[in-house]
Amino acid sequence: MTTAGTTAGTTALITNIGSLVTNDPSAGDGPLGLLKNAAVVIEGERIAWVGPAAGAPAADTAYDADGRAVIPGFVDSHSHLVFAGDRTEEFNARMSGRPYSAGGIRTTVAATRAATDADLEANLTRYLREALRQGTTTFETKSGYGLTVEDEARALRIASAHTDEVTYLGAHIVPPDYADDPAAYVALVTGDMLEACAPHARWIDVFCEKGAFDGDQARTILTAGKARGLHPRIHANQLSYGPGVQLAVELDAASADHCTHLTDEDVDALANSQTVATLLPGAEFSTRAEWPNARRLLDAGATVALSTDCNPGSSFTSSVPFCIALAVRDMGMTPDEAVWSATAGGAAALRRGDVGRVAPGAYADLALLDAPSHVHLAYRPGVPLVSGVWRRGVREA
Repeated sequence: MTTAGTTAGTTALITNIGSLVTNDPSAGDGPLGLLKNAAVVIEGERIAWVGPAAGAPAADTAYDADGRAVIPGFVDSHSHLVFAGDRTEEFNARMSGRPYSAGGIRTTVAATRAATDADLEANLTRYLREALRQGTTTFETKSGYGLTVEDEARALRIASAHTDEVTYLGAHIVPPDYADDPAAYVALVTGDMLEACAPHARWIDVFCEKGAFDGDQARTILTAGKARGLHPRIHANQLSYGPGVQLAVELDAASADHCTHLTDEDVDALANSQTVATLLPGAEFSTRAEWPNARRLLDAGATVALSTDCNPGSSFTSSVPFCIALAVRDMGMTPDEAVWSATAGGAAALRRGDVGRVAPGAYADLALLDAPSHVHLAYRPGVPLVSGVWRRGVREA
């Protein structure tokens, strides 16, 4: 008997799981808390029980996993999904030899400003459905393609109807209409724009990079956001060495994202802080840039997350499995580390304990793989292995 999910007071059993990643070391083997021949009981939106299939309690309905692997739903902690327009020509030119720079964002800004609310929401939901089919059950998304008070606020308003993890990124770039007076734009981002956007967001972010915002500007913006109740995240050290990582640690940012160009001091700072290093291999793949060195961060003791950076310019992928395969192949991660970073690591980057793991009390967010092991996510790159998804107890895909 199968179930589409559970309602309050009803239970569902997923049994005959060949290999279950719990991310709870007390529940199974190693950091992944791996359980063989396992079962999970869902009650309402939450996990009620995890353990050996032979000892599973009775439930109202049941689903037979037929020996396949189950993992926590992916937690994509960095995306840019409120946008309009297309940058195929830019990608084609870049693949023909032109290097990526931050300026391409302006193309999407123009298209996003011209789009209707309905167009933006339709685009957002399209990519959310696409991500869900590939196992993503929790996602963060940002503004940053409006760069006016009205357009940033509406982007966040639209996003907040679909996720609690919404980030105000008015400081994505300095828009063309402020090119001659970036200080005035920083004042807008920390003033009227912040006031309009804060009610719709949990986080504040800034692109701290040459061609975008320097360290002093980034500190001003993030500090203003903190004073308004938004917690910092930061685009840091993507295109060059810079102050972003050190600023992230100084301000207790939940994550420093990209982390491609790091000094030893940057690595040590991350390893000795609560700030997660969020790596976004889709960006390096799509720009032919240098890969972040995940091995260096992990060996130092830093917490690492993997996310898609899904955006129309530099990383147009919604596939966390693809990013896992890249991280294992090109960034020095083991398959176990990459899966942990795409689930529990993403949860840490959002400072969440209720997602990214399969344990009693956590949300019932699960991905069923058409494979006997989570290792197949890296072993079989490009193959659509996610054959079932439960989100908050409901069978979605």
